[in-house]
Amino acid sequence: MRPKTQNSLNLKLLMLGMFVAFFLLFVLRSSFSSSNQSSIPSTLRSTSSNNEKVTNCSPSCNKIPPTVAHAIIHYTTSTIIPQQTLKEISVTSKILEKKSPCNLLVFGLGHDSLMWSALNYGGRTIFLEEDKSWIEQIKRRFPMLESYHVTYDSKVTQANELLEVGKGPECTPIADPRYSMCQLALKGLPSEVYEIKWDLIMVDAPTGYYDDAPGRMSAIYTAGMIAKNREGGGVTDIFVHDVNREVEDKFSRAFLCDAYMKKQEGRIRHFRIPSYRSNLNQPFCP
Repeated sequence: MRPKTQNSLNLKLLMLGMFVAFFLLFVLRSSFSSSNQSSIPSTLRSTSSNNEKVTNCSPSCNKIPPTVAHAIIHYTTSTIIPQQTLKEISVTSKILEKKSPCNLLVFGLGHDSLMWSALNYGGRTIFLEEDKSWIEQIKRRFPMLESYHVTYDSKVTQANELLEVGKGPECTPIADPRYSMCQLALKGLPSEVYEIKWDLIMVDAPTGYYDDAPGRMSAIYTAGMIAKNREGGGVTDIFVHDVNREVEDKFSRAFLCDAYMKKQEGRIRHFRIPSYRSNLNQPFCP
C-alpha cells in the first residue's frame, strides 16, 4: 500500500476523470431533482399531500461533497501516486462503483487511501496499518480517513509452514476469526472489523517483500474467513495485490479458493466469496 514516487500521466488522468465524473453525477442529480420540482404546480408544492411530501433543496445540494473535492485537489496537484497501475485500480473501482456506498475494508494505508474513501462516498471505509508513525503522518494530511493500528506476529520466512497449518483441522472450519483456533486468524483487530458486514475487502498490506516482514498470510486468511462467516448471506468481493509474489499467490489461491477467483489484472486478483453461514459444513473450497 506504500506509494512509490513516479510520474504517471495516465494514472493521474484516470483519477481526475473518476472524480470529475463523480462531480458531474452530483450536479446532474441535483439538476434533475430541481427540474422535477419546478414542474409541479404551485398549488401542489404548497400543499402537504398524504401521498408525497415535496421538500425544497438547500443551496448545499449543488455542492460537491468535501471529501471528493479534497481528493480532486490532492490528486491533481500531487506528484506521488499509488503503487497500483491504472488497470489494477480499475478492477476494484468497477466493483466499488456498483456497490457504493458500502462497507470497504482495506489492509494498508497510503496515498491512494483518500481515493478509495472518496470513491466510497457515503459508505464506511476502514484502513488497517502496521506502522504507527505512518498512520500519524497520513492523519496529518488526511484527517478524515478512518484508520487503525494493527500488529502481526508472523514473518515471511514462516509462509510455507503456515500454508500447511492453514490446511489443518483447526483452520478449515468456518468461524469468527476472534474465536478461531487457527494460527493464521487475526484475533486482535478492532471490534468493527469483525462486526461489520464487509462488501469489499482489499489486502494490500502488511509489508511482505523481505524475509523478516510480517507478510500477508494472516491478512489473506482472515479476509476469506470474514467473508465466509458473513451473517445474513450475500457475497464479499476480495482483492489481493502483489500476487506476482509467492506468498500472495499461494495464500490467495489456497484460502480464497481458485473457484471463487473472478479476474486477475497485472498484480491484482479479484475473488467473490459467498457466505457459508447457511451451510457451515460445505467444503472450505468448492
